[in-house]
Amino acid sequence: MKFQSRIKGIMLVIIGAMLWGISGTVAQYLFQKKDFSPEWLVAIRLLASGLILLLYAFIKGNQDIWTIWRSKHTILNLILFSIIGMLGVQYSYFAAIKYGNAATATILQYLSPVLVTCYLAICTKKVPNSQEITAIILAMLGTFFIITKGNIYSISISKLALFWGISSAFAAAFYTLQPRSLLAKCGSTVVVGWGMLIGGIAFSFIHQPWDFTGKWSITSIFAVIFVVLFGTLIAFYCYLESLKYIQPTEASVLSSVEPLSAAFLSVLWLHIPLGMPQWLGTACIIFTVAILSCTKNKESIVEF
Repeated sequence: MKFQSRIKGIMLVIIGAMLWGISGTVAQYLFQKKDFSPEWLVAIRLLASGLILLLYAFIKGNQDIWTIWRSKHTILNLILFSIIGMLGVQYSYFAAIKYGNAATATILQYLSPVLVTCYLAICTKKVPNSQEITAIILAMLGTFFIITKGNIYSISISKLALFWGISSAFAAAFYTLQPRSLLAKCGSTVVVGWGMLIGGIAFSFIHQPWDFTGKWSITSIFAVIFVVLFGTLIAFYCYLESLKYIQPTEASVLSSVEPLSAAFLSVLWLHIPLGMPQWLGTACIIFTVAILSCTKNKESIVEF
């Protein structure tokens, strides 16, 4: 793969992860300050983003949004991606925050690079190379320092927080690996759009979108708009689009800039100072990006 394509893929996943980190902080504001329900926010963000993305693809006219429904195999993959991947990673992460806190939820979710690497190693019957192992270790270490300030004993995990956090890691790994054949056939706009809409419809049977609790204000309205448009629509699109240019392992590890963006937003918005452990974590993640940027690209080995 050409160098320019790799850089494009790396930039896409970094942008998507940064928007995730920022929207996570915004969502936390809605939960804690405005008493919004995580279930309502998940349903609304999936339904609204899915409809907007499919409408965009339809109006643009360069993709047939119905092609994905013309094959039984494609339909099955789409449903699996929508329920286990899209809805799974959305709800499990917010549920982990609800029953625990953002720190534990983020740390547990970032077990997904390890799961992705192990899966690929099993598929290829090859041990990950030294660069991949180094990058994964640095990403995990950086995430740990940023979220915990270097003190593992400051993390308290309830049974439900642990369950949903581990579930989030598996959902994120599935989300990274499973849709590659769908993306090759139908394009990221159609795949993400249908994934969000189907996931939102499925979740609506569990929690109706009109079942709302919370406090509306100008700031909460803008917060919801940001979560739907930037933290969901654009972020997920960028992440899946990046899989056309870089490996799933690389995308999963590079997405660890999510806690980095959340940390910087905490400094700028909440005026929380960063200590030495957080800056050490920042350095680790920057080195992760540098290592993966220089890693030779390998052909995709995953087919679903």
